[in-house]
Amino acid sequence: MWPMKQILASLVLTTLITLSPAVAAAQCYAEYKAKRDSPLRLHYGVMEVSSCSPGEAKGEVAGRLKSAGWTLLNVISVFGPEGLEKRKANAGKYYLRF
Repeated sequence: MWPMKQILASLVLTTLITLSPAVAAAQCYAEYKAKRDSPLRLHYGVMEVSSCSPGEAKGEVAGRLKSAGWTLLNVISVFGPEGLEKRKANAGKYYLRF
């Protein structure tokens, strides 16, 4: 018979494994403003990010934009899938582009 500690450890591990896909599947998006110089161009966009933390999202957005020649001006907000549709028209061609 298993000691109580082993049973509890097994239950905790099973719970964590079961919840991991749900946590990993959380969808987060960032709305941002970016610029490009010479000539000056500005755009507003929405991109999917791996973290719902504004600080982590900012780094991810800046990195992706930089690799495409854009400079992040600011991350306006980080939100879930419920906010996607209302931002689609404003983002235009920069909707989930990067």
